[in-house]
Amino acid sequence: MKDLIIIGGGPGGYVAAIRARQLGMSAVLIEKTRLGGVCLNRGCIPTKAYYRNALLMKDLLSSNDYNIQVGSIAFDMAAARQRKDGIVDNLVAGVEKLLQANGVERITGEAALLDKNTVLVNGEEHRGKNILLASGSIPAKLAIPGLELPGVLNSDQLLELNEVPKRLAIIGGGVIGLEFACIFNALGSDVKIFEYLPELLSSLDNELGKRLRVFLKKQKIEVHTAAAVQKIEADGSCWKITALGKKGIIEADADIILAAGGRKAFTAGLNLEKLGIATDESGFIMVDQQFATNVDGIYAIGDVIGGQMLAHVASEEGIAAVENIAGMETTVHYHAVPSCVFTIPEMASVGMSEEEARAQGKAYRVGKFPFGANGKAITMGETDGMVKVIADQDDVVIGVHIIGPHASDLIMEGTVMVKNRMKAREMAGTIHPHPTLSEALMEALLDVNDKSIHIVPPRK
Repeated sequence: MKDLIIIGGGPGGYVAAIRARQLGMSAVLIEKTRLGGVCLNRGCIPTKAYYRNALLMKDLLSSNDYNIQVGSIAFDMAAARQRKDGIVDNLVAGVEKLLQANGVERITGEAALLDKNTVLVNGEEHRGKNILLASGSIPAKLAIPGLELPGVLNSDQLLELNEVPKRLAIIGGGVIGLEFACIFNALGSDVKIFEYLPELLSSLDNELGKRLRVFLKKQKIEVHTAAAVQKIEADGSCWKITALGKKGIIEADADIILAAGGRKAFTAGLNLEKLGIATDESGFIMVDQQFATNVDGIYAIGDVIGGQMLAHVASEEGIAAVENIAGMETTVHYHAVPSCVFTIPEMASVGMSEEEARAQGKAYRVGKFPFGANGKAITMGETDGMVKVIADQDDVVIGVHIIGPHASDLIMEGTVMVKNRMKAREMAGTIHPHPTLSEALMEALLDVNDKSIHIVPPRK
């Protein structure tokens, strides 16, 4: 009998397996397809490969701004897909080597729970003292007539295109939809977004979504919020999408339609009901702070338990779950989870939004600094956006929100502050190198207490 059987080889499962071996536990990892999960194979990494293409295309098209003249520009989507696949293959191979080097037993096949200690794979039974469910998520289906038409793709399918569609309609203004919107717009698509909610990215600080909408308009990406898609139908050689907006019916023709309506837990074949493993009304497995389910010896982590469905959260939960199994009483600091959105410009956030602070009745102060006043951003020609810091009445930094160049890199400093409940004043004497984008964060921290150096003070 093994100490731990892990079902799912994504960023939660494989990290948990390695941590188990570090703690001296015997571990079996079961994955039915390729290691790396959605993030590595069909999410974070593939989209970032295309995001790099998009940024290069954007720079080439604006090369005259930097006194560089280039000839004709052509983009080869099929070749970009090959590059993307090569990157993914190399990283998957790297995960396999890591598991081998750590002595993790690897089984390829589809797992089913027989009881709290037994897993059936490929007709063979495997027994473990503990079982960790890390089976991930799959795209959620929207209840829209015409969604089954061949021109309607999910995010997995969109990654496999060999040509850039001339017209792309996107249903969903969340992270997935917005990232693809910016990528394909930069590569030459005419992009239209249809979002059911009144604002984009409602899970982030509202100011980020509102500012992004302005920047999307500058890029000629058409955005319709508070727009409920009514139907999709064939219209000659293209597809027509019909939505009900604030001012009536909206119609648009598209060569490809992306349905980006979020994700749901993937638990098919696990026999959760047979074992009595509790799930919530949305199908996500319910766990306690130690990631234990209601069935003794069975744990769950990552997308399958819902919450913040991010790769780095799954990895942290995997480590915490294994350490709890080993008796170490580890918790995850959910108040300080960074979230990054690779739009153009990037967005990143950690901690409380202004709306959350207000809803909780917290007294708070806000500091802001625009990238348009940052020397490095000006030299880069990327002045869109700002840094926003939220501190409570005791000056503790409870939220950092960034929209602008390299936001995904800058957010780590904010994450350290939020996690360790540092005060804005404590950062005032921390010297930030010049000229760097990080100075914008320092200035926003100073602005919390009206001490920003490079903002013109308001008239008294």
